[in-house]
Amino acid sequence: MVDSRKQGSGRGRRDLTVRVKTAKGRKLSSTLWLQRQLNDPYVRRAREEGYRGRAAYKIIELDDKFGFLRPGARVIDLGHAPGGWSQVAVARVNALGEKRGKPTGQVLGIDLQEVEAIPGADLHVLDFLEEGADAKIRDWLGGQADVILSDMAAAASGHPRTDHMRITALVEAAIELCEDVLVPGGTFVAKVLGGGADPAIVTRLNRLFEKVRHVKPPASRSDSSEKFVVATGFRGGQPAADGEPGDETGA
Repeated sequence: MVDSRKQGSGRGRRDLTVRVKTAKGRKLSSTLWLQRQLNDPYVRRAREEGYRGRAAYKIIELDDKFGFLRPGARVIDLGHAPGGWSQVAVARVNALGEKRGKPTGQVLGIDLQEVEAIPGADLHVLDFLEEGADAKIRDWLGGQADVILSDMAAAASGHPRTDHMRITALVEAAIELCEDVLVPGGTFVAKVLGGGADPAIVTRLNRLFEKVRHVKPPASRSDSSEKFVVATGFRGGQPAADGEPGDETGA
């Protein structure tokens, strides 16, 4: 049950915080999560602006900073459910052709679960780690990609080392897809844990891309362990020699 009564403060102002009463059978952690959701400005904005989740603002903030979702770009969105990133990508690459005089882009979404259709996005249910997945994605895309986004995350096990290994495996698989289908000069964005990408992954990305940065966008909750690696300037068939600088953590 939600208690939305406004309490007076000693300075005559109102406390607009929504508080959630503990319900019978509801764990304290669930109550705190619900209270946080109800008071999260990004959650409210997502409802008001028609996005399927607050995560949409993470990719908006990353794109505002790095400018990779340009009209005409072909985008692969890995782990797209519930669809917020794909919604943003459709609008920014002009996948619906609504921006007159601008090239029309393409958005291909991949996830383990089926979600409601998104106008302008081509969504598929696929286990990205299964054999032959890369070939299916290439066929669906019908060519190369300008941007590969990965918001993939394995189910949390509660064991930090295990969770790190699982998300590392997902990032490595996404990098392999970059090597197969990303155009020279392309961009790769992927979710990693708070400490940043594994050193071996950073080394690999530095060989493949001109610049590699770790970013925590404002929309990422301060208590979340996630960060995002943003790799720009894909070198294509000309990887840099090992040890060439490129990582700018926190840029």
